[in-house]
Amino acid sequence: MESPAMSLSIVEVLEKKGPITDIDLLKQLKSDLGDVSFRELNRELMKLEIGGILRVSRLTKGKRQVELTGKIGNRP
Repeated sequence: MESPAMSLSIVEVLEKKGPITDIDLLKQLKSDLGDVSFRELNRELMKLEIGGILRVSRLTKGKRQVELTGKIGNRP
């Protein structure tokens, strides 16, 4: 899976649905993009988190919440 396409899809899902669990995000990406592994998702989430686009926080063991930080493009 191409990295830019997946990153864009992640941001679009979060803009549409708001904060979401990593498991639900993976299900949505599989529905939108086809074959996406949990490993690929984690790699993209890490890149986007380092870039300040989103935040990943632990909800329970094995479950994380993913949300946008509001710092996309030229937005404050």
